[in-house]
Amino acid sequence: MSTAIRFPSTAGLELEDAKSALRETVRTSRAARSPRQREEAAAAFAEHGVQAVGGARCVAAYVSASTEPDTSLLIDALQERGIRLLLPVLGPGLARCWGEYTSREHLAQRAPGRPLEPEGEVLPPEALAEAEVVIAPALAVDRSGIRLGQGGGWYDRALLHRAPDAPVLAMVHEAELIVDAHLPRAEHDIPVDAVITEERWFLIDGSPFAHTPTP
Repeated sequence: MSTAIRFPSTAGLELEDAKSALRETVRTSRAARSPRQREEAAAAFAEHGVQAVGGARCVAAYVSASTEPDTSLLIDALQERGIRLLLPVLGPGLARCWGEYTSREHLAQRAPGRPLEPEGEVLPPEALAEAEVVIAPALAVDRSGIRLGQGGGWYDRALLHRAPDAPVLAMVHEAELIVDAHLPRAEHDIPVDAVITEERWFLIDGSPFAHTPTP
């Protein structure tokens, strides 16, 4: 069992200052993980991610960057099952677009500092509505499903285009779960419905999907 991260107190801080302090704590923890630890975790994330998406035929996922939980094995495992995969593409004017994954060889870095993105046709933001499950990155998740993102708001805006019956699953390390407090939340922050870690996957209590079968 992973040892939970000791998050700093954010009492008295403004919303964005509080989020920044929490982000820095998680990033420091992730940077301390060895390449071997990340590799071993990637296989476990893939196993639990496949379980979590169930029988979905189209899944929106993402290509992990830097020290994020590695999604490469999960993406390959989903593709091997014949699942159509949509991955983020930063379109014109920072538009939140998507592309269809075909293979690792057809992923490209379109600009310095950006994650790898699918080559080929760029699909509009509305294409996310075709996904039956959305797997989103996160730095931490609390017990009510509030997700701490990287700070750009990309996913909170992108998720406005998901299908109403598509659950959103955040992917974090077990140690990044916050069980005894709530993350600071902005009005636009969208709760997730489930969490995938290297140890398990589970539905958030109170999620509309908690009492219905996953796709």
